[in-house]
Amino acid sequence: MNDNFHSQAAATFPIICGTMNPRYSPILLLPLFLLFSACGKPSDSSSEAAKPEIALIMKSLANEFFKTMAEGAEQHHQVNAESYDLIVNGIKNETDLGQQVNLVEQMIARGVDAIVIAPADSKALVPVLKRASDAGILVINIDNRLDAETVKQAGLTAPFVGPDNRAGAKAVGAVLAEKLSPGDPVAIIEGVPTAFNGQQRRMGFEDAMKAVQANIVTTQAGNWEMMKANTVASAILTSHPDLKAILCANDSMALGAVAAIEAVNRTDVLVVGFDNISAVEPMLEAGRMLATADQHGDQLAVYGIEAAINILSGSAAPEDRTTAVDVVTR
Repeated sequence: MNDNFHSQAAATFPIICGTMNPRYSPILLLPLFLLFSACGKPSDSSSEAAKPEIALIMKSLANEFFKTMAEGAEQHHQVNAESYDLIVNGIKNETDLGQQVNLVEQMIARGVDAIVIAPADSKALVPVLKRASDAGILVINIDNRLDAETVKQAGLTAPFVGPDNRAGAKAVGAVLAEKLSPGDPVAIIEGVPTAFNGQQRRMGFEDAMKAVQANIVTTQAGNWEMMKANTVASAILTSHPDLKAILCANDSMALGAVAAIEAVNRTDVLVVGFDNISAVEPMLEAGRMLATADQHGDQLAVYGIEAAINILSGSAAPEDRTTAVDVVTR
């Protein structure tokens, strides 16, 4: 098996590092795309049985950001295996809401102690997370904040542990603003429009562009995906031949925008992104991208897991926690 196979498998199949016990058997009946690979402990140890079982449910593992998040969580678990059991899950693509809902349902049936989730949609996941909460499962919201009004109406308690996406995007946009003049045409490629973090990053970009009086000629959705953003960027470049810059709400979409720019030999168009995945490092060094934001994806799930452990142990109250975002340039 080659590295490409493993990469594709990681994007499709969830990984479990947790307890092998009778609760696990029903999960083996799931379709292949929800296949679990388990590693863990004997279920007859009273000391280990007392360990909380925490499920991490992310968005697409085809996105390097979430692969990094999973790796950070697994490394933390290896060091702290005596303190908790970990189940790591991810969906196939960013917009597969049904699959993410299904994963939450499976964790409810399994009876985990906590769910740490980066929701694919800020509203659509609230009902199933409320069911989890009603079943006595602690819900920790990371990365993409659930919609406050929907959460309130549902009566869900789900502390958010994650970055201020608007402030982070504004800081990245400010780096670009230094290269622009009033009236310069720019475009924004946002993520999934119903995702709170996508909305916040779009608004942060808008804040930075308004401050320099740049002209935002269009805002279009790239759904967090490189190929979708490549298609969108190509169309924007055709429609706006005088375009000066494209602001992308994540680095996967920035990669697609850079490819579209280079395909038409428009290397004068500046690009910024968000996430600081490893694939953009050489682009920053070569000047093919101007800036990105590092929200420390390798630690983001860890922050959520640690919050869950502290709350479950009674040593902390369920409350929001804002984590760091740093601007990265060449």
